[in-house]
Amino acid sequence: MVFSGTATRYLAEKICLSLECPLGQLQITKFSDGEFAVSYEESIRGRDIFLVQSTFPNSDNLMELLLMIDAAKRASARTINAVIPYFGWARQDRKDKPRVSIGAKLIADLLSVAGVNRVITMDLHADQIQGFFDVPVDHLYASGVILPYLQSLHLDDLVIASPDVGGSKRANTYAKYLGCPLVLCNKTRARANVVASMQIIGDVEGKNVVIVDDMVDTAGTITKAADLMKASGAKTVRACASHCVMSGPASDRVQESALEEIVFTDSIPYTQRCAKVKQLSVADMFAEAIRRVINNESISNLYIV
Repeated sequence: MVFSGTATRYLAEKICLSLECPLGQLQITKFSDGEFAVSYEESIRGRDIFLVQSTFPNSDNLMELLLMIDAAKRASARTINAVIPYFGWARQDRKDKPRVSIGAKLIADLLSVAGVNRVITMDLHADQIQGFFDVPVDHLYASGVILPYLQSLHLDDLVIASPDVGGSKRANTYAKYLGCPLVLCNKTRARANVVASMQIIGDVEGKNVVIVDDMVDTAGTITKAADLMKASGAKTVRACASHCVMSGPASDRVQESALEEIVFTDSIPYTQRCAKVKQLSVADMFAEAIRRVINNESISNLYIV
């Protein structure tokens, strides 16, 4: 049985369509002070439950998921599987300076204490977050929908670029699969969400460049990289990322940048208007992962890279 929180219902409906099953009846009652309660409107005793909810801001989305897990545990569900297309707080995966929290570990602990039996997620900001859980984690990759789209463009003189050194592993994987060169951007930050300087490592002159990243938040890094590559002689510059955070001035920055287009999955809903933004659905990929979990089948051949 598949259920959905408020914010990710649009994706859960598409997953259910692919699975050819109805979306479960769940009621979320909100009180005037902002508190809310979760109740299942049908019996889930002895059933395998899949709860679809991304944990993007605000924190209500995470709290909804935790209450859904707790309610399912108390209603005697056989297994409780959290389907989290976008795992929030994943950027807080280590202590990069003194006296800071490790938010990703805290969220993993909250989900475990609530009673989750399995987590299905996609493109974690850091792969090691899988180790923060003591339950199985099925980690899917957006490359399964993004790479076929890039191939359909039939771009000549293609170059894959990473907007920072941290994303070089992902970009290198794409470059190897597509059989094209890799370019890196070396950036320094003044503070969070603010890029101080950036330099290109590699040749982009006369090339069709595709910048690969896991998420775009304020779009400062990716638009600065695109403008720099265009100024360095790139023929066209596109970008693709798994998660469409796109907060604050991101849409305006993308619209005014040298980017031809920016491609995301629909792990996070995008409601603002920007003609350059395109979203590809991961509903079929998650539906197939759910189907294989139910049938105790391997999901490894779902991965392109």
